[in-house]
Amino acid sequence: MAQLEEKERKLHALLRGYGRVALGFSGGVDSSFLLRASLDALGPENVLAVIADTPSLPRKEFAEALRLAEGMGVACLVIDPDELSDPSYAANPADRCYFCKKHLFELVAQVAAEKGFACVLDGNNADDAGDYRPGRRAALELGVKSPLMEAGLTKAEIRVLSAKAGLPTADKPAMACLASRIPYGTPVTAEVLAQVERAEEAVRGAGFAQCRVRHHGEVARVEVPVAGLPALLENGVREAVVQGVKAAGYRYVTVDLQGYRTGSLNEGLAGGNGALLKKGTAST
Repeated sequence: MAQLEEKERKLHALLRGYGRVALGFSGGVDSSFLLRASLDALGPENVLAVIADTPSLPRKEFAEALRLAEGMGVACLVIDPDELSDPSYAANPADRCYFCKKHLFELVAQVAAEKGFACVLDGNNADDAGDYRPGRRAALELGVKSPLMEAGLTKAEIRVLSAKAGLPTADKPAMACLASRIPYGTPVTAEVLAQVERAEEAVRGAGFAQCRVRHHGEVARVEVPVAGLPALLENGVREAVVQGVKAAGYRYVTVDLQGYRTGSLNEGLAGGNGALLKKGTAST
């Protein structure tokens, strides 16, 4: 615990050194804790939460992010990075996240500077250092700070500190952008993102808070934790999932027997494009 408290003190010291900060806020575990820490270290007058209203963010997540920011009493700004208009992003290459984050952080920096917030923050943590995260390259190019990573805080530690701070996100399941459900090379469109969102809502509605629906054309590949596979196949549950996912627009509904795992679509990069993984935001 002493080591964790030292990391938290380091985080606050980093934040105080930044001055006025604008945080790219998604309402997830990391950005919610960073927003709380920024408010504690700097005061609300020196913090701006910037939320991207994009088709790759589920509508429920967008609404929850707004509620969280409002509940913390922080100034909040909603922006539209319009990443789908960029062919380099929409084509969905293996470094798709680079183009997404580039659009996002350029706009965050622009609107933040106009309001007197010179330093832009993201929610990358210490665990992200070894992951495949091309979006991290965009952040570095644009001078975005990652104080959670700099303080050495892992996801597990952030959850502990979030619980200590009374944040409702302490035990929130991981939630990456919806584009991470689409295999590289398959174009990203607003229609496909909405289809994935509806399908995942159906799976969550059947009782699986942690899940993914991977988009493979007419086929939906459902991932739930391995421990939840028996429950998924129970009478009534299976039918509800099939019905809901088909209603979202899929013809076939399959279950991945490996279960839920972060970055399952990155597994295809381990061959000829494996070098990309060494450049190390990731598909989750």
